[in-house]
Amino acid sequence: MKESTGERERCRGRPPVRPPSETKRVIVAAAAQHFRKEGYASASVSEIARSAGVSTKTLYRLFPAKSDLFAEVISQQIGRYFLPLEEKELARMALTEGLEHILTAYGRLTLSEETIFMTRLVLAESDRFPELAAVFFERAVRRTSATIEAWLAGQVAAGTLQIENVSEAAGVLRGMMAMEPQRAAMLGCATALSDEDVADRARRCTRLFLDGAATTGHGRSSGISF
Repeated sequence: MKESTGERERCRGRPPVRPPSETKRVIVAAAAQHFRKEGYASASVSEIARSAGVSTKTLYRLFPAKSDLFAEVISQQIGRYFLPLEEKELARMALTEGLEHILTAYGRLTLSEETIFMTRLVLAESDRFPELAAVFFERAVRRTSATIEAWLAGQVAAGTLQIENVSEAAGVLRGMMAMEPQRAAMLGCATALSDEDVADRARRCTRLFLDGAATTGHGRSSGISF
């Protein structure tokens, strides 16, 4: 049966329906670009919607506040590095390999140009927009800390590490891995590390940490309590 001219016109005139997940992805990508270019305060929700090709009504239905958009930008940034860290995959790794794997992922997140920019943005605008600091702390700091702490706790339970304060030990690892190069990049004194440099730093930090914290048979002859 032949399709009528009217039916063909309606098909051509009706834009394809985009699934909600794809709509959210496009909006978040547009928001990330606007935040990076204009900062949080100056970024216009209506312009973000225009860049994403959606109505402002649609944007607000998915993200009721600008801070919700910022939270999703941070979450997706973290997800690109930390979601691949499957617990089963890590459980199969030896102690040294597992820690190098986690620190490499953490370094590639915290030392990326995008994260360094977002950190600058939060520090610069958190006085006027305290919700930014809250979002960044919950979505970035707490989430990555929890991943590292869970792995360390598992190693303590397995008897491969001797650590009294897992949270403190995780903080030591995060500081060793990221603080100096991130601070240098944020102050404009150095460029962001390459993936190879991050992996090399993760290996060095792993060796330094395990020489002090590994139990007998897994590193040095005695452990150090954190």
